[in-house]
Amino acid sequence: MTSQSADQTASTDLPIAPPLVVLPIDTHDRGFYDGFSREVTIPAKIIVSLIIMWAIFFPVNAMETLAVANSTIISAFSGWYVYLVAFLVICSMVLVLVPQIGSLRIGAPGEKPEFSRASWFSMLFGAGIGIGMLTFSTGEPLAHFSNNPDIIRGAIEARSAEAVRPAYIYTFLHWGFGAWCTYAFVGLGIGYVAHRRGLPLTIRSSLAPLFGERMSGFAGHAVDVVAVVATILGVSYTLAFGVEQFVAGLYRIGFGDWLMVEGADGGGLTASTGAIIMALLVLVGASTVSALSGVGRGIKWLSNINMALSLGLLALFVAVGSGFYGLQLLAVGIWDYVINLPAQSFSLFQDDGSETAGALVDWQLGWTVMYWAWWIAFAPFVGMFIARISRGRTIREYVLGVALVPSLMCFIWMALVGGTAIDLELSGVAGGAIVDAPMADQLFATLAFLLDPGTAAIVSGLVVVLLMTYLITSADSAILIVNTINGAGDNEGARRYHILFWGTALAFVVGSMLILGGIEAIRITMIIGALPFSLVLAAMCASIIKAVVFDLIRKKHGVPTTAEACESWDGEVRAT
Repeated sequence: MTSQSADQTASTDLPIAPPLVVLPIDTHDRGFYDGFSREVTIPAKIIVSLIIMWAIFFPVNAMETLAVANSTIISAFSGWYVYLVAFLVICSMVLVLVPQIGSLRIGAPGEKPEFSRASWFSMLFGAGIGIGMLTFSTGEPLAHFSNNPDIIRGAIEARSAEAVRPAYIYTFLHWGFGAWCTYAFVGLGIGYVAHRRGLPLTIRSSLAPLFGERMSGFAGHAVDVVAVVATILGVSYTLAFGVEQFVAGLYRIGFGDWLMVEGADGGGLTASTGAIIMALLVLVGASTVSALSGVGRGIKWLSNINMALSLGLLALFVAVGSGFYGLQLLAVGIWDYVINLPAQSFSLFQDDGSETAGALVDWQLGWTVMYWAWWIAFAPFVGMFIARISRGRTIREYVLGVALVPSLMCFIWMALVGGTAIDLELSGVAGGAIVDAPMADQLFATLAFLLDPGTAAIVSGLVVVLLMTYLITSADSAILIVNTINGAGDNEGARRYHILFWGTALAFVVGSMLILGGIEAIRITMIIGALPFSLVLAAMCASIIKAVVFDLIRKKHGVPTTAEACESWDGEVRAT
């Protein structure tokens, strides 16, 4: 039988209706867009193409517009980003702590997960955050070591031993539950209705518990278009950091002086235009080829390679770096993070006209608000990917796995790698050579002080390989996810030409912004692009909560809750 929307109005002879298990999405049946929703694919391509052309052909106007947006739109919505992420963390805790909700399965009852936990964790880490780890494991602790709210208030001195502990409070805040609970909610909202109710594996399906079959039409198309654009911008910002570090690594291991040039602002060496183009051709080209092989092949193997190389690099820092100091930072940092999380999650600095207050607001906009927008823009991509690989897991296992394990891995990376860099600076060994280096080069600068030149070159080469596999995995996953959204949840079939388009689009967004406006231009564009999807995310949160609560009510009354059960249901209510 075809059930009506559960979460709308129950029939008069049922205590509650079964869930919606059919959400038709029109797709083209022939030609270039065969299997695709043209109402989603064409507008998304047009919007992304306009952004690229704007950056290439009107760079001055683009930079001026972005500067105005940075000082108005972003600051106006800073509170929205802060409170939304705090709300997502609280809701994640509720899902885990309520026993009846936590035991619900993302799929049919008794269904086994597709991937082992080891492969699942590897894919979570590789596609979700691997690039950031290599850049920010040294970059963020060192940045907060030099400037954080306590330093701005004058309570402690910059680059002192007293600055280390607050540096890790803010580092862990930005890379902990706020990021991963955001990803978890998007993945759960999609995966729960796709794997349990048989709805298409796409963003709009997550809102079906709230809006029912209305998500088949214009509203659903708009949601998916917003998700595609946010994905391209969020992934582009991540790739931009990776490309700069990839070029810095090649320069470090002797691939030529042409790779780096003096920055226009006098801030040290930066990637040359030729190096950026070369890196994008190699990395996006490889990711496009990988995307053609599908999630079960290319991404799975690359993710396992990433995890093995990452653990090897961590072991090196434990053995020859400041391992004991890093473990101390890890323990103290986690303690400080947990006890300060409630206050930090709801902290919003206000500008009262004083110089200190203005500096605090600027710091929060440049770090916390930027991160929350980054995670939100990144969430359609990571959430769709997590939903795809998480079928068969319970909600409790899913939320704990997605929120705790990657967060802990981020903390370990930051403490061991960043702690070693800070220890080298505090001891006077580095003499400012690490902390004053460009963020893209700080990891390589740390290795240069830890190891002899020959060994440092070899390890730096391995880091370049690791960075390359992370970049390919992220771009690969993003291309496949965008095609899945455009294909109304179908990730099979002929997608080659569209894979080529989105791979090229990623390269042009990253390249045009890096060459013409630098990472700052991508950052502002990404934060603005995240705003529409943040509204979708808030609705997704309400939708998944409604879906699981209604399913508990259905179970109580003996009404089916899965697509399979609805198909064989005889319409009788059986009390439980």
